[in-house]
Amino acid sequence: MATKARPPRGPKRPAVICEEIKDWIVAQNLKPGDRLPQEKALIERFRASKGTMREALRTLEAQGLVTTRTGPRGGVFVAALEESRAMELLGNYFFFRQPSIADIYTVRCQLEPELAASLVGRLSEADYRRLEETMRVYDHPAETVGEEYRQRMAELDFHAVLAALSPNPVLGFMCGFLQNLLRDLTVCRRIYDRPNPELREKGLSYQTRLIEALKAGDNESVRSIMYRHMLSAWRYMEACEAEMRTDFLRLKK
Repeated sequence: MATKARPPRGPKRPAVICEEIKDWIVAQNLKPGDRLPQEKALIERFRASKGTMREALRTLEAQGLVTTRTGPRGGVFVAALEESRAMELLGNYFFFRQPSIADIYTVRCQLEPELAASLVGRLSEADYRRLEETMRVYDHPAETVGEEYRQRMAELDFHAVLAALSPNPVLGFMCGFLQNLLRDLTVCRRIYDRPNPELREKGLSYQTRLIEALKAGDNESVRSIMYRHMLSAWRYMEACEAEMRTDFLRLKK
């Protein structure tokens, strides 16, 4: 006699309560810093046991959506998940499946031109000053290897500023996340350690022209300059990666 397949199990009770609390926070229009009701009131509202409620709250805290404070004015408070923390958590997904330089730049070539184009007509004088101040870090030849590395990081900071200014939060977050992946990849850190004054000059040229096009409100030029900038960076990074791989194999012989 064939054994009947068991029906798929639904989410555990703490997970269900966790989602219900999220929905309730949204429905109540609670903001970061607002305090949740006391534990007893939460138990009654969501018809949960003390253990289930505490596990649900621990899950929300691990997700960065609530925070617990002790003391006379303590309790459970709504929290906003910081962007850096969200990127860190998302980055953990790639811990055991490291993307390649090609993986990252394939997406950057699609997203960064659209990110730049989305900023046309939206930047203030303060925004331009912020971008130009970032560029001052690498507007001159580096005197030491350490300074050159800092300049390479500042070049990524330029793109991070663009991402932070994006009117599209999804686009801005995804571009910022890709930039963080480049900072964290071991092969990229090794490439950034390699002296290359020509690369700094080329990147600075693209970014200077990009700002001019943004100020002129030239949407298509902005998109085109950023695409060529990303394509140039992609080619350089992959060439360096291939050269490093060749050097490594030569040393092994």
